[in-house]
Amino acid sequence: MAIKDWPAEERPREKLLQRGSEALTDAELLAIFLRTGTPGKSAVDLARELLTDFGSLQALLDADLSRFCQANGLGSAKYAQLQAVLEMARRHFKEILQRGNALTSPDITRAYLSAHLRGYSYEVFACLFLDNQHRVIKLDELFRGTIDSASVYPREVAKQALHHNAAAVIFAHNHPSGISEPSQADKQITEKLKQALALFDIRVLDHFIIGDGQPYSFAEHGLL
Repeated sequence: MAIKDWPAEERPREKLLQRGSEALTDAELLAIFLRTGTPGKSAVDLARELLTDFGSLQALLDADLSRFCQANGLGSAKYAQLQAVLEMARRHFKEILQRGNALTSPDITRAYLSAHLRGYSYEVFACLFLDNQHRVIKLDELFRGTIDSASVYPREVAKQALHHNAAAVIFAHNHPSGISEPSQADKQITEKLKQALALFDIRVLDHFIIGDGQPYSFAEHGLL
């Protein structure tokens, strides 16, 4: 049965308008993005098939062009649309943080950092530089590769913080494995960075590790 023949309250688009986007399943959200299905399949059927194929919505969103276009019902046009949507989301979160306070908008901060770092297949260490009202000045990717005390340089972090005239910072790095628990090296480099920045009265507010689930917060776990 085509979606247009479904009861109005069960159609993804109408359901979203009536109950909000959070009421929709991953397949229903993806179906709205797809707009149409394929012969013999509704957009929701196709969405469910794609989620099974990729393993999760996140895996689909993180797929590169080649992998994305291999899937039934997708192609370069849909890939371009998806990338535009993801970039708009990143810019939306950034604008909110620039207007507000990173500490009073923890969910937005997590979402922004996750959207920025989650798709990398290698580790990236980034720093969110904040002014004295904890508004975002800039997000910089400072180091790439294995994140440990040998590859993250406190002097360079301090140099960039002073360059941006930052009063506080939030660190973030991704774990391509998907496991967001901190390693011993993560804990050690965080402490070294905290001590180095304290010499310039720059506060380290948090360090997020971005994995497959909810980002791990050093501050929430009492590690800062």
